[in-house]
Amino acid sequence: MNFDLRLEQQLKEHPYPLLFATISGSHLYGFPSPDSDYDLRGVHLLPLETIIGMKEGQVTVERSRVDNGLEIDLVTHDVGKFFQLMLKKNGYVLEQLLSPLVLHTTPEYEELKALAPGCVTKYHAYHYLGFAATQWKLFQKEDPPRVKPLLYVYRVLLTGLHLMRSGQLEPNLIHLNEEAQLSYIPELIERKLEGTERSTLDAADMQFHRREYQRLVDELEQAMETTSLPENPGSSEALNDLLVRVRLAHQKGT
Repeated sequence: MNFDLRLEQQLKEHPYPLLFATISGSHLYGFPSPDSDYDLRGVHLLPLETIIGMKEGQVTVERSRVDNGLEIDLVTHDVGKFFQLMLKKNGYVLEQLLSPLVLHTTPEYEELKALAPGCVTKYHAYHYLGFAATQWKLFQKEDPPRVKPLLYVYRVLLTGLHLMRSGQLEPNLIHLNEEAQLSYIPELIERKLEGTERSTLDAADMQFHRREYQRLVDELEQAMETTSLPENPGSSEALNDLLVRVRLAHQKGT
């Protein structure tokens, strides 16, 4: 898959070696506007001396730039922090890891992806419920209400439902709606795709979407109670083993 060279340049300028880098955000979710920025996410490797010594490294690297009109937001975590996040009810980092929009890869990245399913638990539903609630509050605050936060509300709720029911992580709203068959989703996506980040809705639609929001929240809460997903992650030991091997391999290669 070919990507804009401006994205690759951001990775080349990263201060640390990368384990992987992917594209997240609206491009991953299936509804980027013509003026959407690019959200680059990934994992970097700190030098071993910054892990065991007193010299601190950047556990998280954050950088936002505009490169010839293209807005790029880059966030990467050190491998140790990212592995810890994988073992928490954090669907966001798993979405980054499993994104099909891959900018940079390594053999260790492929091994890490294979461990992702063992990190999923029933309590990941809380991540999606919380994210949806935050986006719903944002949606309600704006006058007139924008399409973007509403699409995020539906995206995270349907991702959570799909995860609870199938055990599979699917962040793309277009794919999710092939199963959900919500008649209003294609129109909202079309407005976002053809419009801008400021595309808005009529206030008259608020009552309808309020009912739909609550209905999907109720469904996700029920799905969490009936899912066959485990209560605790099963990849802890395998992640620890991979972390040690990655640290040692990187040290030998430097």
